[in-house]
Amino acid sequence: MPLPINIKELIEQRLVENTRVEYKSGWNPEPVIHTICAFANDIDNWGGGYIVLGIEEENGMPCLPVKGLNKKEIDEINKDLLQKCNMIEPRYIPIVEQTQYGGREIMIIWVPGGSDRPYKCPVGFPADGKTKKTEKVHYIRKMTNTIRANENETRELFSLASDVPFDDRVNWNTGMEKLRPPLISNFLYEVGSDLYEASKSMSLGSLAESMRIAAGTHESMRPLNVGLMFFNERPDDFFRYARIEVVDKPDPTGDGMVEKIFTGPLDRQLRDALAFIKNYVIKEKIFKYPDRAESDRICNYPYGAIEEILANAVYHRSYQVPEPITVVFTPEKMEITSCPGPDRSISDDDLRNCRLVAKRTRNRRIGDILKELRLVEGRNTGIPRILREIERNGSGMPAFETDADRSYLTVSIPVHRVFIDMKEARKETTAPHKSTGTPRPYRSKPELEDEILKALEKENMSRGELAKKLGYAKITDGLRIAVSELMNEGKIRHTLPDNPTNKNQKLRLS
Repeated sequence: MPLPINIKELIEQRLVENTRVEYKSGWNPEPVIHTICAFANDIDNWGGGYIVLGIEEENGMPCLPVKGLNKKEIDEINKDLLQKCNMIEPRYIPIVEQTQYGGREIMIIWVPGGSDRPYKCPVGFPADGKTKKTEKVHYIRKMTNTIRANENETRELFSLASDVPFDDRVNWNTGMEKLRPPLISNFLYEVGSDLYEASKSMSLGSLAESMRIAAGTHESMRPLNVGLMFFNERPDDFFRYARIEVVDKPDPTGDGMVEKIFTGPLDRQLRDALAFIKNYVIKEKIFKYPDRAESDRICNYPYGAIEEILANAVYHRSYQVPEPITVVFTPEKMEITSCPGPDRSISDDDLRNCRLVAKRTRNRRIGDILKELRLVEGRNTGIPRILREIERNGSGMPAFETDADRSYLTVSIPVHRVFIDMKEARKETTAPHKSTGTPRPYRSKPELEDEILKALEKENMSRGELAKKLGYAKITDGLRIAVSELMNEGKIRHTLPDNPTNKNQKLRLS
């Protein structure tokens, strides 16, 4: 049965983290069953994983060219796999696809996190077939390895026994007719799954079962919550306030406020909200300079950071809490709020230092689908990307706020200083100086220009020397812009006006 994922991108680890993909050159029952058991236990709620048979592994990556499997042995592998999986307690049967990669036959075993964990399986599979008498233990995944659970980890597995993530639970309050086949087909087409063609002739029940978005007996099958979140036009009919609200608030009184509410499948509301923010809220200023061809483009807010923060809010919020995701823009800052707050494994110190790496994820299936659609990334790359986009735009550092009960998380980014009316700007403190660690005083535009002129009264300076004189670790966007405007006004000029790119170039008063 084809899997609801792009096989090429799965094998090349473009969508799924390498901790969730394991390669085997051939059929070796013992390590394969141990890994199936570990993925099914899904101790960190990452969504299980995949085992690829027929591809050798080197340093966690597939070896090319592909070795492949012998066609004659594939049927025997399937039979033996089923027999060995029957020895897992409770019984667990993964989904298997036979396909080709690199012109060779391979098998992919999809092992979603199980709903009846903890699972255990035999330690060994003796050739004499006396497997029922061998010891059975629990296996888990740690990084890229399958290991036996120790005593503490076993207790943790039992504590998770009744804690199936909400998005992976069966919704007994509605029927299969609430899943919309066109939305399922569009998803399969978009991710490039081989299941797309097969889905055209499949019943809704068989298709939903193949995608693991429904469960139960054939006469009493029900959709999983994740199926209703992505493959129904109105998830908020089932999960109150499963939506995104974007508010542009240009005035504290609410005068001129614009509010937009985005509903629909989670991926659609995320895309629509981001499109609205990009087209309506994001503003850009372009600064040109007489001494170089390149211009600076600065946005009021770094769109790439907003994209990452909002996508992670959709991924990590709780859909049991009847509160929407809110995005509020004011003249001073942007705030994205979702409920509840971060996992307890993330300390207050982690929040202050922008280290948000949770031990366990809240929504394992939502994350899988968003990754397949390339709307979020795995491998804990979210915070580094946010910080990278903020630095690239020259914006202030983000702030992560929650309360003692961790009932919410608000991520805020200050508006870029060039978009603040400097005459109205308050005296406040910016980020600490990188070299001294002490706070730099906030300078309004007139104050900064006045300090530049006073510094140049004493001596001519390069831009770098001027930055150090004013207490900056490097030439900032604000300083660069202030210098450019003073030059345009004729108040300062270059010491070598005929050779603006000369390494000995300095600035002087006119």
